[in-house]
Amino acid sequence: MDERTAILSRMFIVLGLILLIPCALGFQLIRINYVEGEELRELWSKQAVDQIPIPAQRGNIYDANGTLLATNAVDYKLAFDPKVTVNGKAGVPKEQVEQLITKLSALTKKSDSFYRTKINSAPARSRYIVLETNLSVLAKDQIKALDIDGVILEENYRRKYTFGTLAAHTLGFVNHETNGRIGLEAYYNEELKGEDGVRQVRRDPFNRIFEYVGAPKKLPRNGYSLHTTIDAYLQAILEDELKAGVDKHLANYGTGIILDPKTGAIKALANYPTFDPNYPGSNNEENRRNFAISDMIEPGSTFKLVTAIAAVEQGVVDFNEVFETPDDGEVVIHDLVLRDHDPLGDLTFKEVIQKSSNVATAEIAMRMDKEVFYQYARNMGFGSSTNIDLIGEVEGRLAKPYEWSLVTLPWMSHGYEIQTTPLQIAQAYAAFANNGKMMRPYLVERIEDKNGEVVSEHEPVEIRRIAKKSTLDKLYPIFESVVADSGTGDLAQVNGLRIAGKTGTAKKVVNGRYTNNYRGSFVGFFPVEDPQYVCLILLDEPRTSGYGGFTAAPIFQNVAKRIAGLDNNIQQNMKVGEEQNPNFVQVPFLKGLKKKQAIELLTGLNIPYEVNGKAGYITKQTPEAGTQINIGQEISLTLSETYAASDSAKVKDGYAEIPNLIGMNMRQATNLLTERGLETEIIGSGTVFAQYPKKGELLRKGYSVTIRGKAKSLELLTQTEKR
Repeated sequence: MDERTAILSRMFIVLGLILLIPCALGFQLIRINYVEGEELRELWSKQAVDQIPIPAQRGNIYDANGTLLATNAVDYKLAFDPKVTVNGKAGVPKEQVEQLITKLSALTKKSDSFYRTKINSAPARSRYIVLETNLSVLAKDQIKALDIDGVILEENYRRKYTFGTLAAHTLGFVNHETNGRIGLEAYYNEELKGEDGVRQVRRDPFNRIFEYVGAPKKLPRNGYSLHTTIDAYLQAILEDELKAGVDKHLANYGTGIILDPKTGAIKALANYPTFDPNYPGSNNEENRRNFAISDMIEPGSTFKLVTAIAAVEQGVVDFNEVFETPDDGEVVIHDLVLRDHDPLGDLTFKEVIQKSSNVATAEIAMRMDKEVFYQYARNMGFGSSTNIDLIGEVEGRLAKPYEWSLVTLPWMSHGYEIQTTPLQIAQAYAAFANNGKMMRPYLVERIEDKNGEVVSEHEPVEIRRIAKKSTLDKLYPIFESVVADSGTGDLAQVNGLRIAGKTGTAKKVVNGRYTNNYRGSFVGFFPVEDPQYVCLILLDEPRTSGYGGFTAAPIFQNVAKRIAGLDNNIQQNMKVGEEQNPNFVQVPFLKGLKKKQAIELLTGLNIPYEVNGKAGYITKQTPEAGTQINIGQEISLTLSETYAASDSAKVKDGYAEIPNLIGMNMRQATNLLTERGLETEIIGSGTVFAQYPKKGELLRKGYSVTIRGKAKSLELLTQTEKR
């Protein structure tokens, strides 16, 4: 073969190979479009089309007056795409990146290098770099105003508890998936969370999401809202007084419950120390424990109610009988010594309860069969759950009679060898106050959908009758005498208000042995003639004294006094003591009330008044609550907000003027800002000593005002009390 032929052969071979390429491409096009086209298109659709959820909005939680306690708030995630095309060129200009970093640093107080490192350390092909996850509305608007290419802002919804720590143990909190963990949030989680919707989207090779017109979509069903029995005003009163009492008596913790004996509705439930459900992880886990339903305690002398009812109804005690207690206040029962808190001498049955004699109470109990006594304790709710609508309730422990030792009956008669919860004690006294009808405690009055339609409504549930009404009528004066000057609960007295109740003091058991540490308690109801409120106060290991009459009773007194100041019916029916002159009237407790509420109360009592300030809450009253003044004497009220009315004319539409918050407590400041359409960012606790923005400045509604609080030291509180 000559050279020419060889060259032509190679050319034909190359040309043939080149002609094979379009033939192969044509074959592939035919195969892809006609032979396997349908299968490949289906596979592409499965890989490119995705479904993502449309989150349902969690339902709100309201108090009994319609005040919003828990809702949903929005914040923003900020991501950055450094590869976006700007003016026909790929990549965001360096000066814009630096501008974004500088602004973020100023808003979040984080260093420039923090954000610069995040951007520079991201993978080379990264087009979604998360810089912040919880930007406020104000910060989002300022970032958006920079108009920087590549900035991605996404809405995030979070749970917001309007008043911070208020009713924290009742409300509970949610986790990062917005599922309830404790409290009402957990018990009613299914009702609150609703049902997520779903939508179809497309994903590109870089996993970016794109919506497309006509894509299938299922809309979410938003969660139902809860309307609770909690009264925010009563809750605030209980929390304030409980905190003051725990701090004053140096107790480990305190628990308080206020309920309506006629329906079982819980008006307030508090534990201190507490926590902020907006930031549940920032406190000790123990602070999130709801001691009112999850703590098993020996009730001490508050349990003498059971003994008294059982003894009177079984006819084993005569009201004229005299009980002789030993001169040293001690008696030996089956080789165990039983003591009274003091030698009490000879006592009538009324004085046995009034002065809280353990020795005489044990003697009375031992006149009954243990099975009978057990049945009365059981009927009054001890040893079984109250079935309140909260997660974490324990039953307590009431041993069966066959498990009792020889000393169980005399010791149980005054609250030992039995374990109860504070709520069970409150429930028993509520039944006593309600003419023997025991009602099931509850927290949610009704559940509504987003349109306000009632989904379900609670009807008060009567559990049983604990005793005959005739039995209880004989006992009301006896338990009212406990709060008299000669009773152990004399420090619970409120002038002009009839109160019945019982003190309780019990040694704590640690590792199976009784210690010299105590729990002090007081539980009572008022007004006796028509009971509206049952209130229990319990302190764990108060250092000043173990006696409930000394530690818990004064807290009860302060709570009752403030509740009476809020309740017009109680105020108008409170009797003037015999030692008081009918030409005088008692000043009600007005601090913390709104102007309108205070005026209505004073008008009903025919007390003239002078108001200093324009709006807000009563922060000062002269004379103080409880003071007797001449009929017709004017009292002076000072409001939390004192700006001039003419100033409000300067406020632009959509803006609010910042009031002076210095000196208020956190709740007053939050209420005032909420009324003006502003959010609150709280740092610290106690009394406000700093705020930003300053008073008089204008701020767009929906933005946050930062307030800093500082609690008074215990030493300062003590000095204040002495004054």
